[in-house]
Amino acid sequence: NENPLGSAALAGTAFPIDRTFTTNELNFSSTSNNSIDSVSDRDFVIEFLSVSSITSIHLSRMAEEIVIWSTDQFNFIKLSDKFTTGSSIMPQKRNPDAAELTRGKSGRIIGSLVAIMTVLKGLPLAYSKDLQEDKEGIFDAFDHLQLSLNACIGMISDLEVNRTAMLSSACLGYTTATDLADWLVMELNVPFREAHSLSGKAVKYAEKNKCSLKDIPIEVFREIDKRINNKVYSFLSIESSVNSKNSYGGTSPKEVKKQITNAKKRFLS
Repeated sequence: NENPLGSAALAGTAFPIDRTFTTNELNFSSTSNNSIDSVSDRDFVIEFLSVSSITSIHLSRMAEEIVIWSTDQFNFIKLSDKFTTGSSIMPQKRNPDAAELTRGKSGRIIGSLVAIMTVLKGLPLAYSKDLQEDKEGIFDAFDHLQLSLNACIGMISDLEVNRTAMLSSACLGYTTATDLADWLVMELNVPFREAHSLSGKAVKYAEKNKCSLKDIPIEVFREIDKRINNKVYSFLSIESSVNSKNSYGGTSPKEVKKQITNAKKRFLS
């Protein structure tokens, strides 16, 4: 937010102008210090497009999650008709159009960033007509980033969560194996390297006997390591695993709610 007025064509001017006056009147944060740089650089365009590209990448990744989670194979969420359309050939299919378009818009926005950097990389100082190419990309990126943000806000506000399917999936793959290792460290003072190995033995038993970790009999746990006691079961449920991740910024419900509160203070105040 630097004021370029008074840089003239490139070298400043011999007239007794007051650049500070225009800076204050137009609410710039400061006056640019280099007249040639003021005329020739487009850092403000690059920075805006860079931030827009980073934002669009994160939106794209989130949109990809929504696309995957809404498939029949996952069935974690359901999008309403507001953000989906019917397939042109398959009557039963609901296409997550808003998510797919958000994912696709990232390429367009990143393309605008690459375009202006490519224009700038070969220009001599100071002004060249090539710099007129900065307008279309920045305006286009602004419009499509705003569209993507609105689409994601709408989808997330409107989607339905299939808690049963998500919980069922979370129970697959022995996801609490790390919690078992952590318990061995915290409760029994077992070095993590050893705890990792013991937890692996428990997983092998569960795989062989087609059961979950919390269904392994205490006798079997004691065969793995005689120090294990019944307290271990309190650490082997999905609920306890999620609730235990309570370090600052962690994924426990308590910490997630705290960060939601912090985000509202940042963005809504």
